[in-house]
Amino acid sequence: MNYQAIAQKILDALGGKENVSAGAHCATRLRLVLNDEEKIDQAKLENMDVVKGTFSTGGQFQIIIGSGTVNEVFKEFAILAGLSEMSTKDIKDAGSKKLNPMQQFVKMLSDIFVPIIPAIVAGGLLMGINNILTASDLFIKGKSLIDAYPQMADLAALINTFANAAFVFLPILIGFSATQRFGGNAYLGAALGMLMVHPDLLNGWGYGGALVSGEIPVWKIFGFEIEKIGYQGTVLPVLAASYILAKIETSLRKIVPSALDNLLTPLLSIFVTGILTFTLVGPITRTAGNLLTDGIVWAYDTTGVIGGTIFGLVYAPIVITGMHHSFIAVETQLLADIAKTGGSFLFAIAAMSNIAQGASTLAVLKITKDKKLKGTASAAGISALLGITEPAMFGINLRLRYPFIGAIIGSAIGSGFVTLFKVKAVAMGAAGLPGIISINPLSFIPYIIGMAIAFAVAFTMTIILAKREAKKAI
Repeated sequence: MNYQAIAQKILDALGGKENVSAGAHCATRLRLVLNDEEKIDQAKLENMDVVKGTFSTGGQFQIIIGSGTVNEVFKEFAILAGLSEMSTKDIKDAGSKKLNPMQQFVKMLSDIFVPIIPAIVAGGLLMGINNILTASDLFIKGKSLIDAYPQMADLAALINTFANAAFVFLPILIGFSATQRFGGNAYLGAALGMLMVHPDLLNGWGYGGALVSGEIPVWKIFGFEIEKIGYQGTVLPVLAASYILAKIETSLRKIVPSALDNLLTPLLSIFVTGILTFTLVGPITRTAGNLLTDGIVWAYDTTGVIGGTIFGLVYAPIVITGMHHSFIAVETQLLADIAKTGGSFLFAIAAMSNIAQGASTLAVLKITKDKKLKGTASAAGISALLGITEPAMFGINLRLRYPFIGAIIGSAIGSGFVTLFKVKAVAMGAAGLPGIISINPLSFIPYIIGMAIAFAVAFTMTIILAKREAKKAI
């Protein structure tokens, strides 16, 4: 390939180097921040063999090229556009400046929760293994595996301990990530999280029972009583406390003499934030978090199949706006409160949407005669079935429109089905075919049937709509 010529054509289609503000690349895509996306010659880009698709999200314009090739194209592109070397994080930061306040808020949540997802996924999947060992009637009628094989009881107990760790100490993970995101010292954030789950405090999950019995422990300080309650498995309290910690720390560093900075700033930051957390911020945000969780569970239980169907219909359009990143925080809370919520229903609906997007893209693969479109659709369709939908959604379905309509119809019907059977995830993971390992073992079969329904409906509707489009063109 003549990478310089390819890079020049891409640059020309983007409106010239004056329109390129920043750029980097990931494994498969050019990730660019443009001054004006209205100047893009979309048709010119789409007619290039090397371009597998394009989409705009999070203030970035991304061009799908493919692994191996993208590196070489970007080298030449950076020279032609006069770009200095930047990381994908730098590009995200540059792109975020173009976002509106709501989009910036969603990006903030994403920046906080995405780094801690691996820990939550590991804990959740271990929880799923524990559920397989302890669930009755899953393999043996009237018994669980540990009932049938008592020698496995300690193994299940060990796995359960490993599984709960990430959720019991969730404030430490969030405190580290959130304080870093808000501009503070991440290790002070972790220390704040440790303070909120200290063993001397009443376990947060025992708060309800202690409230009923009137046996809540307190600190008595200068005539004031401060409840000694932990914040295990909470999200909102530690988010708010981390924000306060970061702001106090950065403010102190501006006024504390440099000779005393390392001594006084951490001391005052933790002490003041800790006092505010246990007296004001924690109780208020704990109540707000409980109301949020209860409200979500109530809406899910009340609206039932209708609510699930509507959510499945609008999930993909929500993804287009980027607002789906805000669901990570909600899912984290649902999984942390799994004893009350039973898990996350959001995961199952996201999986139905991803499967449907993949099915519609594969339907395009079946009916199109365009070789380039076939090549893009085959890779993008499989990727969507595995949980990564951007290439399918932005590269194929939205471009052609009718596959996107077919996909959201399939997603709606599949989501209605899994909602009917109350399919919930016990862990985060890839929302698609591999997602079965994140699902409550008792819901394996409804989840598989739901995926089959979403795939079949989306595939069939896309072919029907394609024929209608063909008749219009005649």
